[in-house]
Amino acid sequence: MAVTVDKQELEKTSGNGAHSDVVVAVRGLTKVFKDFWGRSKARAVNDVDFEVYRGEVFGLLGPNGSGKSTTIKMLLGLLYPTKGHIEVFGHSPRHVATKSRIGYLPEESYLYRYLDSRETLDFFGNLFRLSPEDRKERITQLLEMVGLAQTQTRVVGEFSKGMQRRIGLAQALINDPDLVILDEPTAGLDPIGCREIKDLIVSLARRGKTVILSSHLLADVEDVCDRVVVYFGGRIHAMGTLKELLATPDSIRMTMPALPKETLERVLEIIRRDVADDRIHIDTPEQSLESYFLDIVEKARGEALETSGALSGGTVAPYLRGESEQERKQRVLERLTHTGEKTAEEEKAPSEKHEVKEEVLNKLMEQERKAAERPLESGTKDKEKEEKEAQREKVDLSKANEKLSSLTKRERED
Repeated sequence: MAVTVDKQELEKTSGNGAHSDVVVAVRGLTKVFKDFWGRSKARAVNDVDFEVYRGEVFGLLGPNGSGKSTTIKMLLGLLYPTKGHIEVFGHSPRHVATKSRIGYLPEESYLYRYLDSRETLDFFGNLFRLSPEDRKERITQLLEMVGLAQTQTRVVGEFSKGMQRRIGLAQALINDPDLVILDEPTAGLDPIGCREIKDLIVSLARRGKTVILSSHLLADVEDVCDRVVVYFGGRIHAMGTLKELLATPDSIRMTMPALPKETLERVLEIIRRDVADDRIHIDTPEQSLESYFLDIVEKARGEALETSGALSGGTVAPYLRGESEQERKQRVLERLTHTGEKTAEEEKAPSEKHEVKEEVLNKLMEQERKAAERPLESGTKDKEKEEKEAQREKVDLSKANEKLSSLTKRERED
């Protein structure tokens, strides 16, 4: 039960405070598009100022054509500003070393349609000069994270829009960037994918990554962003934390378990002494449709059939969490270790037990890695083997028939 009571004064909470780690600094940013004759055609961004700090999720909001995408392109060095100053990690957006620290997911995924998922990620990993070992490890982790481990042999051109967004997100994170810029990251995704993207954004921020998010889905922005700016007509009309912008300063909401009727009446009687009855509203809290949907899916997950589409990843790639290989092994080992009481033999030889577990663990991790790399090859190889054996049998049988006919012919001649 929730009770909302109007109040004349409410103590306002302060924002995040001053930040010393400025990742992006924008001062007086202006972009004017001109026609062929050099005449001003559109002022897309008009005298914009803001800063983005390390470990922050910063939202860019506004209707279509308000200047969000133009701002992002200038931050990436893809467009020259007409006026103003931009710094990314203390350098110009065109600084080459700075670009290697940025991951970008554009509004539309521009990928090579004849490459499969693994080849696509390998291509982008090679652009960042990652070693073959690092590329192989990260590709496996990313495909598992975005739910495409079972579809990695399909070419990207066959993907749905939601699956293209998933592989696009993976390519944006292949270099383990310090600044991640996401333009409509949940467009085309199902509710499960949206939830996973939001969980990933929060995980990146906790690790100290900076995320700039542009989206028209305000519920997504509200779930993950620390601060937002609201664009309209190329200008910023509002900026601040969500708590500052969304708070209703003259109201208080109290949520409590359902009360007996008599208790509720006594509470209301006390409140009515200071507040008029028509300004008191009582209702029952409701969960969001997203929470309800995800709860239903979670309960029904055990009955799910096999699919050639995207699956739920559910976990953030270990290298994005900053997790070392040894920590990953330890986590898997803890999950596999039983919690029962130790036997007398286990008490006598604890070192042997540990060695066996480590050996088994290494084998399991190797099997998982191979299965993730070639999920469909085993079935294909079996079919190819059967076809070759059948062909060999046909050849052998034809040779036997030829020999038999030649022998029969000789006997008749004799």
